[in-house]
Amino acid sequence: MAAAEAVPTVHAPVRRELPPSMVERMTLIMDVFEGRTARLSLEEVARCTQLPRSTAHRILDQLVRLRWLEHNGLGYGLGRRALGLGGGDGGHSRIREAAAARLHHLQIRTGLVVHLAVLDGAEVYYLDKVGGRFATTVPSRVGGRAPAHSTALGKAMLAWLEPEDVEARAGDSIGRMTQRTISDLGTLHQELDRIRRRHGLAFERGECFPDIACAATAVRGPEGPVAAISLVGDAWSPLEKVAPLVVDAARQVSLELFPGRRTPVRPPRRAATAPEETWSPQTMDRLLAAGQYGDWQ
Repeated sequence: MAAAEAVPTVHAPVRRELPPSMVERMTLIMDVFEGRTARLSLEEVARCTQLPRSTAHRILDQLVRLRWLEHNGLGYGLGRRALGLGGGDGGHSRIREAAAARLHHLQIRTGLVVHLAVLDGAEVYYLDKVGGRFATTVPSRVGGRAPAHSTALGKAMLAWLEPEDVEARAGDSIGRMTQRTISDLGTLHQELDRIRRRHGLAFERGECFPDIACAATAVRGPEGPVAAISLVGDAWSPLEKVAPLVVDAARQVSLELFPGRRTPVRPPRRAATAPEETWSPQTMDRLLAAGQYGDWQ
């Protein structure tokens, strides 16, 4: 009788033993991000770490809340806190450098205070402030922070995030700075929808500080908003007149930072039905066209 052919033995894949402590599991997740540009989905993180999907998702959420990681439509990536450990500043210096000339031009042309800020969790973080005679009356400072939902800067950036990201950032911290501050998520989503209808222009009058008004637009990159620029005046300033200048400045900074990008990022899904917009698209288009060369004083 012929000898039976040998049958190769199939070994089950070896699954490494999961680390018992939370610190070790968090470290396991952080180690899969190989650089500041790495973007991974939840499934990719779970596969690389061999953690259960639910465990990976829970730890990722904690790391995002603590700013070790950030999350957007392209997946998870290193956050501001992790990038800071490497001696960097999360790209802030590059943003300031690209925006500096435009901020000074805006201030000279309008006589108003100009802000540059980035979104950091539920807050805006001020990178620059260029002031005129009104600067000392504006209670902001470089390196300072303010709740994103109460500022035109913050709303301009939140408007280009997915609704779930907005709620993750603002849900636990939304509260009143003044009597005019938006204080619930439904109203905030409606406001963000109005901002998108206005081509990204955000306004606030007395929502963060009494008697102060702002107009802002986000500086947008391939992955979403990277910063925002605002003009600041008193509560009675006709900011609608100068708003197109902010739009143009943000567009120029975006082109400086991302010279190959010519089309806007995909707008986020709507979370709520908004009331009627403040300006019609036709009115906004006329303002933007006039603002290229008009006198805004």
